[in-house]
Amino acid sequence: MKVIGFIGPSGTGKSHRASWVAREHGTDFIIDDGLLIKGNTIVAGVSAKRESTKIASVKRALFTDPKHAEDVVKALKNNDTQVLLIIGTSDGMVEKIAARLGLGPVAEKVYITDVASEYEIKQALSTRREQGKHVIPVPTFEIKKDFSGYFLDPLQIFRRKGKGSYQLVGEKSVVRPTFSYMGNYTISDYTIYQIVEYVTSNIEGVSKISRFRAENRPDGIYIEMDLVLIYGYMIKKLLREVQEQVSEQIKHLTALNIRRMNVVAKSLVMDSRKS
Repeated sequence: MKVIGFIGPSGTGKSHRASWVAREHGTDFIIDDGLLIKGNTIVAGVSAKRESTKIASVKRALFTDPKHAEDVVKALKNNDTQVLLIIGTSDGMVEKIAARLGLGPVAEKVYITDVASEYEIKQALSTRREQGKHVIPVPTFEIKKDFSGYFLDPLQIFRRKGKGSYQLVGEKSVVRPTFSYMGNYTISDYTIYQIVEYVTSNIEGVSKISRFRAENRPDGIYIEMDLVLIYGYMIKKLLREVQEQVSEQIKHLTALNIRRMNVVAKSLVMDSRKS
């Protein structure tokens, strides 16, 4: 397997340009911050950006966990990888990753200064310092299941085809990791309840929520609620509408993944306006 290193200081825009550099060297396979990525898909690994501290993040990126390294090596073999791009902040980091994964020497090295101007690098560094944002070179839908509860923004990359014409060539995701110096953020269960209460109060056929429970887990949020419905509406259709609207609004407002939502029609009441 031919190993290519893509090297530059943290925050200089390596992940943003990773897909382009990989394609220029004839591969879709990239190792970036603990993840093995093929094209727009995460094949194996665990993102270092999920770790709660900077030290844990560095260890994850260097594959110090044998199980983590083993999973990525297995995926490389299963995909018959011939060329691999490894992203790192230094020559030493790229070489350590290659050694831990048993990939042999790094055959070629590309530096961020080879593919980005001084102005572009300064802009990337400014974004990292001021906003604490990190780029992962896969679409947002691909990582959302692993980054439930993080700030997630899609970043679409376009190429000019002609005057006033652009072609979408890829999508990346922007996250703010938990170890960001800008601090953590939390969303209380009561806030989730308030969102749900507001949404359901605007759905015709729902009288009120009689019981609500939200459980925030690492893979997403689990919701259970009992509803009092108004007599005369199709219950199954109404409960489905509640699930869809609540799920859509929570994802939009909080970036939390809804892993499960159990909705029960607990009782019925007559609508005094109809009677």
